[in-house]
Amino acid sequence: MTVPHAFADDLKHKQKHVQSQIKAAGHDLDESSARLRKTSAALASARTQLAGAKGELTAVRAKLEAARIYDNQMQARLNAAVARLASAQADLVEGQQALDDQRQNVTDTITSIYEEGDPQLLAFSALLDAQSPADLTRQAEIKNVIVGRQTRAYDDLHAAEVLLQVREDEVQSARDEVALQRQQAAEHLVTMKDLHQQSVDAKIKVRDLVNRSRDAQHAATEARRHDQVQLARLKKREDQIRQQILAAARRAHGGYRGPTGGLLLHPVNGPITSPFGYRMHPIYHYWGLHDGDDFGAPCGAPLYAVNGGSVMSEYYSSVWGNRLYLNLGTFNGRNVTVIYNHLSRYRVGSGAHVGRGDVVGYVGTTGWSTGCHLHFTVMVNGTPVNPVSWF
Repeated sequence: MTVPHAFADDLKHKQKHVQSQIKAAGHDLDESSARLRKTSAALASARTQLAGAKGELTAVRAKLEAARIYDNQMQARLNAAVARLASAQADLVEGQQALDDQRQNVTDTITSIYEEGDPQLLAFSALLDAQSPADLTRQAEIKNVIVGRQTRAYDDLHAAEVLLQVREDEVQSARDEVALQRQQAAEHLVTMKDLHQQSVDAKIKVRDLVNRSRDAQHAATEARRHDQVQLARLKKREDQIRQQILAAARRAHGGYRGPTGGLLLHPVNGPITSPFGYRMHPIYHYWGLHDGDDFGAPCGAPLYAVNGGSVMSEYYSSVWGNRLYLNLGTFNGRNVTVIYNHLSRYRVGSGAHVGRGDVVGYVGTTGWSTGCHLHFTVMVNGTPVNPVSWF
């Protein structure tokens, strides 16, 4: 069954009136959809860069914390080196005093010995004055005592001098260590300053990217809100026309009765790339009903009438692009209308009667589309159903 020609003309007039009202919003809506894709891409980019910047900041902070720990270790080593130098210097002062004391002790010892006379002359005199071997032995022992005192005094002086040299060497070693630790500390300070600046720069980068991400999120939200408002308005107008179509169909009588499988031809030569059912929306990325089959075909490929019927309407929608409604009539007491979306151009217009397999238009990518394809919808009493069950 088909809609009467007079009704089709009236519908065409009403459709053109609706179309004139919505075309003013069409350009803005197209720009809004493009803006949404652009702002969504900007938002994704900002989020990716923000994640990278946060990773950089975390890495710099980890390096800075490790550098601070190493700085504390270096400071501890420097403090230990300074303490060692102070101790060595104190030991050196003590050693110098001990050497001075030992030199004075040697002087006093030698002076005391020579105040009693020249040890060699005294020994010779004692030898001359000896009366017996016992006297010689006693005088020799006395000489040995005197010589021993002198030798011990010089030995102690030499030991003090050696100890002082050791302490002087220790002081020099401690000074060298302190100088080395201070040099390393100065070099590490440069590293610390560089890491601190990196941390500051990373924080600024994160802050800027947070602001950028927030702005991109706001822009994307506004673009989506604008699209949704326009989409709701367009759908409302289209639903009003569809209700008029269905009302006319309900007044019709007769029609086809029997099985529906295999009644419809494929609308285009191409595979189904996205079937009817719930899926992720390619632009908005929400989970919702995909109310038809997407057929993959190049732009310009012919679109065929899936069955004989009457063209109820053909118009441009900012959402669906160029659309064509083909009323196939009544099947088992229910109206069946098919919709071709995203056409590049039409071959027939409103009110035209077409036969099964006639070319009605050509594949395109108009409206909210990401590439050349046909979005084909089968409506039964105004409700989308799975087209596959009709092929």
